[in-house]
Amino acid sequence: MFVLGIDPGLSRCGYCVLRVQARQKAEAVALGVLATPPSEPTARRLGMILTDIEALLEEFRPQAVALERVLFQVNVRTAMSVGQASGIVMASAARHGCEVVEYSPNQVKQVVGGYGSADKAQMQEMVRRILGFEVAPQPADAADAAAVALCHVAYQGPLATLAAGSAAQ
Repeated sequence: MFVLGIDPGLSRCGYCVLRVQARQKAEAVALGVLATPPSEPTARRLGMILTDIEALLEEFRPQAVALERVLFQVNVRTAMSVGQASGIVMASAARHGCEVVEYSPNQVKQVVGGYGSADKAQMQEMVRRILGFEVAPQPADAADAAAVALCHVAYQGPLATLAAGSAAQ
């Protein structure tokens, strides 16, 4: 089974494809960032993200796509563009028959980092440890996408009850 984790963004959209095996062991088979040039119009940039997401969906055929939920930020313009990118990913995943699930940043931090207020460096280190990387994934958007995918795996696996309980706190 494959899970595609997404940290949505218009300039940088982090992604991670996990292969989930028996006993919820996860292996990263693809990890990176889909980048779009700020000089391009928003519609063209969203089209680029759509093309790249469709390619990931076609190549890996994930059963689920997990996204970090867009929360209102101080910068409304940034929140809007992140929401647009998120919508593109959700629509494409739904069209491909994938389960689409959103997790709040605090849920992801609690489940993967063990602490709902973990910072980016702590999350990168936990992703490194869990997935067995020699170095922490860079950039942070890719690590965030991996954390979202790992959060989904935790919610679906034998520890799902524990994960749901800790996320409710």
